[in-house]
Amino acid sequence: MRNCLIVGIITVLAFAQNACAQSRGTVKKKRTTETAVIDSAQWRKVNNIVNRDSAYANPYYGIQKLKGGNQRFQLSKSIYPRQDPALIKQLSEGQLPFATIVGCSDSRVSSEILFDQGFGDLFVSRTAGQVMAQATYGTIEYAYLILGTKLIVVLGHSSCGAVDAAIKRPEAPPGHIVSLINAIKPAAIKVQKMQGDKLENAVRQNIINQVMELRQLEPVLSRAYDRGELLIVGAVYNLSTGMVEFLEETLQNLPPTQFSKNDITGL
Repeated sequence: MRNCLIVGIITVLAFAQNACAQSRGTVKKKRTTETAVIDSAQWRKVNNIVNRDSAYANPYYGIQKLKGGNQRFQLSKSIYPRQDPALIKQLSEGQLPFATIVGCSDSRVSSEILFDQGFGDLFVSRTAGQVMAQATYGTIEYAYLILGTKLIVVLGHSSCGAVDAAIKRPEAPPGHIVSLINAIKPAAIKVQKMQGDKLENAVRQNIINQVMELRQLEPVLSRAYDRGELLIVGAVYNLSTGMVEFLEETLQNLPPTQFSKNDITGL
């Protein structure tokens, strides 16, 4: 009886050990398969992946990379790239962001999240209504001259409170808020007789005005833009849908450039 009990215990232990080994093998095989899928051309195409080095070298590829990231974000398929400890340590020695984002300070408009980018990818300057001043200009010029970033995106968003304030123009705005209102007021005035939603029209016009402001900013940005070495465009983020729309008005009649405009998504 005792011998039977011992044999039974040994059998159970052997079965359990074999099951664990098979389980580990299954997990290892699954991880290997997942890695192979992630590295495949099909996965890169389906997930709108654009090579980061190419996006840094070519601003038109940079736009493709931002669009691809935003599509993943909208579909809840974000991959949260470039956030591992090894990369963070590497970036402590320097940065090469592929795009400069001039955005609004609104807490719902985080560029890294809505474009599904990681550490070291985006050089971001944020103020209410993305209003710019001397410090902002210097920040943007630094990104181009020192970091080599060739793409600037002025990113506004729907239902912007700063733009709404410029439309309503209260009698006695507190503190320095009047400086924001004055900067956005030309856009608010220009769209007064336009059809459609006055606030959303002003949001878009404000972005267009700010794009033109940067394109004409002497001496650094204007000359680089005119030579086709720097791309400055505008986009608007929809708070309700999560979609970023690059404004067609800022993508037309661009200066001649040596940069390729081919679609490299998934390559």
